[in-house]
Amino acid sequence: MANEAVELGSRRAVFWRGLALFGAAVALFNTVNVFTELHDKPGAEPLAVAIYQATSVVAILPATWLAWKAFLIAPPGGGPLWRTAAVHAAGVLAMSGVHVVLFTLMRQGIFALMGRTYGFGPIVDFPYEFRKDLIGYIIAVAIFWVLTRLSQPTPQAQAPASFDIRDGARVIRAPLDEILAVTSAGNYVEFVLADGRRPLMRASLARMEAELSPLGLVRTHRSWLVNAARVTELRPEASGDYRVVLGSVEAPVSRRFPQALARLRRPDQSLARST
Repeated sequence: MANEAVELGSRRAVFWRGLALFGAAVALFNTVNVFTELHDKPGAEPLAVAIYQATSVVAILPATWLAWKAFLIAPPGGGPLWRTAAVHAAGVLAMSGVHVVLFTLMRQGIFALMGRTYGFGPIVDFPYEFRKDLIGYIIAVAIFWVLTRLSQPTPQAQAPASFDIRDGARVIRAPLDEILAVTSAGNYVEFVLADGRRPLMRASLARMEAELSPLGLVRTHRSWLVNAARVTELRPEASGDYRVVLGSVEAPVSRRFPQALARLRRPDQSLARST
């Protein structure tokens, strides 16, 4: 539970930082649009142009949450291409639709207070707005992807060659290369070693993740850590999840851990060698 809270906090930080960066970029772009439109259309009303651009900026911010959810479901490079494309096609349509509805309602309200009407025609103008929102969607997802990558812990340059497993009164000094996986077992964790042994240690999986993540083990599921250097196969399942194979051992890779799949796909980390 503690680890899930940390992960949730990290995701929220990525979202809010990404939203701030994206919002700043959109605000700058739309500010430039105000001056461009006034220059290109001498007869344009400055107040109306400013209202159009300001409401577009305000409306895009809540709509960006849909891009974030699509990113979590199908991070680039984190699954089959067809599934990623389908999720993000739905995501950009939803984001653009919400954006258009929100800024239309805001403009209608503002102009009504001014005693005027706003004559936006959604059927006619939506393709034009969608083209702009598509670019914004791509930029937002790219920002979330970069921030997610930057938030991942950097492995230590020089990792210790072994890890002490305290199994009751015994201490088993296991070479890191021989630790295939670690799985939760109630109040204990079970180490899966390459020689077939499965010693138990009284500890939480969250604690083991904190200690072993810098040493190359990756959280792939709420109950599993796997040694990225010992992965021999990644096998997709119909549900959209994966199975990771480490010699004779298999472990689940949940969609709730998209960063794990990206890490296991790295050429220098995954499919390193067979046992």
